[in-house]
Amino acid sequence: MLNYDFSKMLFKISADRHGVDQIRKTLLAHPEIKFVSLVGIDIGGHDTDEKIPVREFLKDIGKFLREGVQTDGSSVVLPRIAKLNNAKVDIIPDTTVNWFVDHNFSYPDPETGLPVGTLRIPSSLVHNDDEGVGSRVILRDAIRNFKSDLLDLLEKHPYVFEHMDIDGREDIDEIVITAATELEFWVRSPEDDADREQLSTAQMLKEQYWKRTSGPVRTALEEVMLVLEQYGFDMEMGHKEVGGVKAKLENSGNYDHVMEQLEIDWKYSSAVQAADNENHIKYVVRDIFRLYGLDVTFMAKPMVGIAGSGEHTHMGVAAKLKDGRMVNLFAPKDERNQFLSPVGFGALMGLLKNYDVINPFVSSTNDSLNRLKPGYEAPVCTVTSLGHTAQTPSRNRTVLVGLIRETGSPMATRFELRSPNPKSNTYLVLAASYMAMLDGIKAALEAGKTPEDLEKSISKEYGEEDFYLDKDRMYRSERDVFDEYTEEERDRYFGRAPRTVWENIQAFDLYPEKLAIFQRDNVMTTTTLASYREAVISQWETELRNRIIPDTMNTLRRCRKAHTEGESVDYDRRSWEKISKLRDYLGRNTVAETCLLTRIVNALREKDYETASDLLVEMQTKTEQLIRMYLMYKKNLF
Repeated sequence: MLNYDFSKMLFKISADRHGVDQIRKTLLAHPEIKFVSLVGIDIGGHDTDEKIPVREFLKDIGKFLREGVQTDGSSVVLPRIAKLNNAKVDIIPDTTVNWFVDHNFSYPDPETGLPVGTLRIPSSLVHNDDEGVGSRVILRDAIRNFKSDLLDLLEKHPYVFEHMDIDGREDIDEIVITAATELEFWVRSPEDDADREQLSTAQMLKEQYWKRTSGPVRTALEEVMLVLEQYGFDMEMGHKEVGGVKAKLENSGNYDHVMEQLEIDWKYSSAVQAADNENHIKYVVRDIFRLYGLDVTFMAKPMVGIAGSGEHTHMGVAAKLKDGRMVNLFAPKDERNQFLSPVGFGALMGLLKNYDVINPFVSSTNDSLNRLKPGYEAPVCTVTSLGHTAQTPSRNRTVLVGLIRETGSPMATRFELRSPNPKSNTYLVLAASYMAMLDGIKAALEAGKTPEDLEKSISKEYGEEDFYLDKDRMYRSERDVFDEYTEEERDRYFGRAPRTVWENIQAFDLYPEKLAIFQRDNVMTTTTLASYREAVISQWETELRNRIIPDTMNTLRRCRKAHTEGESVDYDRRSWEKISKLRDYLGRNTVAETCLLTRIVNALREKDYETASDLLVEMQTKTEQLIRMYLMYKKNLF
């Protein structure tokens, strides 16, 4: 499908080639690049896009890089920051990261025959000329703070070097942060309805997991991998995930009823660059699959009862030494007998202890919380697994934070946060996670704890006192937390998982001492946190009122009576009676009684979010019950 000569195309301008003369020379050599767009990321994770003709950009590149372009508060999600009476927001190019070209593969340039391109420049949002705002800025400041404070901690607590492959603070040139994400997504033929029963059966039988792709899915996936290699993303693999059914080959030779779940992985980068990479990769994936007539969704849970899509996020910390060596600060010196260094244990403990306030950044939508339910390899418990011994790396896929280790390869040691999904705001997920890690590292080093001390702490029993971790929590389990604990035990030992966006964001009020870790050195100010909270609640309320409730009503309408009295049996009539009663309870008002959907709308109108949240949980439970009942009812009809 892509009949272009990749060798003649421009895919990126590297961070080390952002001099004015270099930029000018590069763009003049590629006349197919017609536009420039500045990509700022607001507090809600939305990116800006505009089409500035390259000729305008070339008139004064230096001024453009310094001053960027201006927008207003109505164009970006920055509540309580960019108000209507104080709405000036500038989008300022970031010259420290790679810039990517967004190719319009459907529109070849008449002169060069190459796809028309837009140079997308990752940018910072600046309010009132001097205040950096938005998700990219928060991550930038979090990483700066993490590096600076970690160096100070290492200098003040030199005992830690006894447990790492570094002699002392004076040997460290700089701290290096590494991050990567794994992208899962569903592809499907437009307008095709999923057969949930077939999908569920294929999932339980694992008929699709890591199977060979075919037809347009194979071609699109291979093309995506090859194009992303041109961008320099160092692709590692692409494969089928657990969800999906086999596509049907029509007499015409075309595939129809495509419904498959895929995953692509690429190598790590610095934290901000990793988030920028992911942002651009999603556009490439969506554009190329659409060329083959396939829709792509990055939703966390496109269909109830079917595997959702995760985006496991990997995080590591290393030190670049003055002699040029790289040393993983999480890896222990004695890897045969220790799982982690004091820095590594402290970071892991910080993630786990403070996850209550990290979670609102990870799971900020109804869709994301629909995925985080037991039974689909999605983490619902704030717990980690280290491995039964230091020589046997953990492979427990039921935990929230996985410790990734390879014996003999200390640089591979890192944490895998398993709760994010493809629509999580990776900038804020990384920012919150690294600030939480710093909190744990600070506590561990200031207490002078050894790896043995910290392994004992993280392995503590419920109700056991600890110098840092909460008393009434457990944090480590080598068992399957889905099957080997009851729901009551999971809630007690690991904390009850939030069921709705409202319950999740309430952590900001319930754990003010944990929330304070994000405010260290003003990485997230009180206004920033209030802005994020307001944005999340507004989005939740709007989606619930204008999308989820109407969609639920449509589901009720689709559950129609399907039998006739003459051809039915008593089972059919009894089943329909129960279905009809449940439909009425959910969606039909009477003079004497208000239905559940209307009660949710009324609660939202009155800003009674707690009641709306409780009713939403009831609505989801009863809707799923209705769907199951209706499927069984239809199966019994001839």
